[in-house]
Amino acid sequence: MADATTPKALDSARFSVSKGLLTVAISTIVLFALSALVAPSSVSQGAVLGMLPFAAVLAIVGLGQMLVVQQGGIDLSVPGAVSLAIVVISHQPNGDDARLLPAVLTSLLFAVIAGALNGFMIGRLGLNAIIATLGTNALFFGAVLAISKGIPRTVTDLLSHVAGRLTFGIPNSVYFALVILVIVTVVVRKTVAGRRFEASGASPAAARATGLRVRTHRGLAYVWAQLLYAIAGMLLAGITLQPTAFQGNEYLLPSVAVVVLGGTSLLGGRGYPGATVVAALFLSQLDQFVLALGVPFAVRTLVQAAALAIGVAIYTVNWKAVRQRFTGRRSQAVPAGS
Repeated sequence: MADATTPKALDSARFSVSKGLLTVAISTIVLFALSALVAPSSVSQGAVLGMLPFAAVLAIVGLGQMLVVQQGGIDLSVPGAVSLAIVVISHQPNGDDARLLPAVLTSLLFAVIAGALNGFMIGRLGLNAIIATLGTNALFFGAVLAISKGIPRTVTDLLSHVAGRLTFGIPNSVYFALVILVIVTVVVRKTVAGRRFEASGASPAAARATGLRVRTHRGLAYVWAQLLYAIAGMLLAGITLQPTAFQGNEYLLPSVAVVVLGGTSLLGGRGYPGATVVAALFLSQLDQFVLALGVPFAVRTLVQAAALAIGVAIYTVNWKAVRQRFTGRRSQAVPAGS
């Protein structure tokens, strides 16, 4: 733990922050420029205003996934969590604004229970995160079908105003995403609990040696993540007005992709909330760009998978070692042939 505070370690941390944020920010700027040249319709005012709300929802989901990944885990219950929040917020009020607040509280309560269940199975019982969260996801969709019976409903006017309208020309959902970004950044980076949280994910063995409750931090990550998924689901319902019961299915792969593209290691440790949000904007515009080119909608998943693979390669492959390996072989081959 001592060497983590050395100037060299701090410089390395600053470099990694800059690398992650700069990489995805430059990529986003290049993508928008390319979109303007190749598919101008994808960056028109209407297209951008239509894309931003969904980018904001993805950003919130990505921040939740980032907290889990920081603890060396992964949450595959994202589709069910988002879908359950959508169903509760659209079916429980049944169009009555007066019943919207109880529906919000019900969604958040379900999120806390689900997060606690995931946290207990993974943090306390030591179950594999993939298996545990897949099981929770199945429970979610069971609840989705029980509540909705497969029939979509229109959300209340109040929710559509709060989540789907514009303020000063910017979608309200963007403000929600920015507020959540600030909260997550401040809590993780500026508080003692947040620094302990990052330390637990970076090196569980070292954290245990210093007396940190690694299993508790690991379990709580799933609780905070579920709360963010629920907020994202409620916003998504207000944006789409009449959401389907399985609309959360679109957010599993993208939630992991934005975390990786933002520079957070899948092995755990330091997370990058700002870069994750920018990556959500990048991936949303990439979808818009691909669809504007007339590419079949099914190709979108392949594009997201490619973005995920590129992100993993950028941040995990030691390119310097790869170059040295190949250049070393060449330099050895020259004397041999001379």
